[in-house]
Amino acid sequence: MALPSFLVIGAPKAGTTALHAALARHPDLFLSRVKEPKFFLTDGPPPTRGGPGDAQTYREHVWRREDYEALFANAPEGTLRGESTPFYLHDRDAQLRIRALIPDVKMIALIRDPVERAHSNWTHLWSAGLEPIDNVVDACAAEPERIAADWAAFWRYVDLGKYGEQLQHLYKVFPRDQVLVLRYKRIHTEPAATLDRICEFLGVRTGMIDSIPRENVTNHVADSPSTRALRQALRAGTRIGRRMPLPVRRLARGPLLAALHRERRPRQPLTWDDRRQLIPYFADDIRLLEEITGEDYSDWLRPR
Repeated sequence: MALPSFLVIGAPKAGTTALHAALARHPDLFLSRVKEPKFFLTDGPPPTRGGPGDAQTYREHVWRREDYEALFANAPEGTLRGESTPFYLHDRDAQLRIRALIPDVKMIALIRDPVERAHSNWTHLWSAGLEPIDNVVDACAAEPERIAADWAAFWRYVDLGKYGEQLQHLYKVFPRDQVLVLRYKRIHTEPAATLDRICEFLGVRTGMIDSIPRENVTNHVADSPSTRALRQALRAGTRIGRRMPLPVRRLARGPLLAALHRERRPRQPLTWDDRRQLIPYFADDIRLLEEITGEDYSDWLRPR
């Protein structure tokens, strides 16, 4: 069976795209061409409804077993196969499905300051024209209503950052020696050492890759009358076009996105006031994470 030997399981907006690209350069590793197949997120076809843009995302899932195995069919003999779906860390049912199909798999979890991660997540959807709320604090406050309305996991800016709860469940399903937890900042401040640590964990040669590419970086789109109109058009388009073929939808969205991004600017950092309002969402979980891992994450409770 052409199934993966390792998974990059999380977290979203914590460097998984860049890590996937870096590991793909290692001669002993084979990374799926589809970076985020999401195979283990469902037992069958994904849902057909949710928040803005969710229907399109669901249609991109690789959910059939034969299609998933085909992602790894061309792996050279002797290489380790892997894929990166950052929602596996968050999704408890996905962890159980992984255990049932590939119980010996090794998993890499990148975790990022949860307030910074939430802000990056919000910026991603805001700049795509899908997020209707113009600040991350209010968007986090709206999370319970979005969960109740079955919006997809990527809208869970708070829940996705509760790594303590996620790892607590994961360690009940898998032995700890099958899981490597790494800080997001390490892939930027110590790329070579971090990549060697990952290679040692996977059991492949070290010293073969020493840099992390700059991937999946989102700029901030200005809030103006014209961009508000474009966002409204994009959100309306996701409702109208959810049953259209993917190439048609992309062709229709392309000019709107290009117009939206004409007013983009460097990402605006969180203010201390925003950070102060968001830290309480995560404080208890950060303490749980410290208890579970034995590591110090108290810097996540302080200003930036």
